[in-house]
Amino acid sequence: MDILDIGELAARSGLPASTLRYYDEIGLITSIGRRGLRRQFGPEAFWQLGLIALGKKAGFSLAEIATMFAANGASSLPRAALHARAGEIDRQIHELTVLRDMLRHVAECSAPTHLACPRFRKLLRIAGRHQKGHG
Repeated sequence: MDILDIGELAARSGLPASTLRYYDEIGLITSIGRRGLRRQFGPEAFWQLGLIALGKKAGFSLAEIATMFAANGASSLPRAALHARAGEIDRQIHELTVLRDMLRHVAECSAPTHLACPRFRKLLRIAGRHQKGHG
């Protein structure tokens, strides 16, 4: 692939040029020069943008994603951080599965009101405890 200017990279990646400029300014991607006022990018920008998208989807901050690039722009994925994040995703999956199952129960519960449902009341008690721990 040839060198792309920022407009071409934006069109091919689906990201706005403003996002690409921001990523360039904070060092997530690196322009290799300019043609007039337009930044130029090499083919590695595509895989870097893919890594950024994957990192964001996994819940990493842009600052954390920045640490996944070596000084030369190559990826340097920190295995310990990836394991930790995978563990956090597992915890979120478990919590969301429990919540989904509880919502389905409450939606189908034969109790005359939601507050009359013992499982719903238990959910409210648990949610209250979790809120105190995170507030």
